[in-house]
Amino acid sequence: MASENGIDTSVQPSGSGCVECDAAGGWWVHLRRCALCGHVGCCDDSPAKHATAHWEATGHPVIRSFEPGEGWFWNFDTSEYSETGPELAPPDSHPLDQPVPGPSERVPADWAEQLDRH
Repeated sequence: MASENGIDTSVQPSGSGCVECDAAGGWWVHLRRCALCGHVGCCDDSPAKHATAHWEATGHPVIRSFEPGEGWFWNFDTSEYSETGPELAPPDSHPLDQPVPGPSERVPADWAEQLDRH
């Protein structure tokens, strides 16, 4: 059930990778999950910054890390970070065998240099 705090604990993530990067054949550094609709987008260290673009397009304010072992939340509207929050519908991260950055077959050899240009 959707709540006033921008979180719906019943919604599953949209997939195991950034929706837009997967559609365009792109790559990402880290993944973030919209806590309201489940959209998985790439972080602001990634070339395309799709998680922030999702917030800008939808107004959905809260994201959660979609990285293994991380459970923190970020609220774009209030610029608040929290190490804890409600348990979201599984899975809580991308697959453990998915590399960072990823996906491996699309990450350019000079990926670190490309990030310096963004």
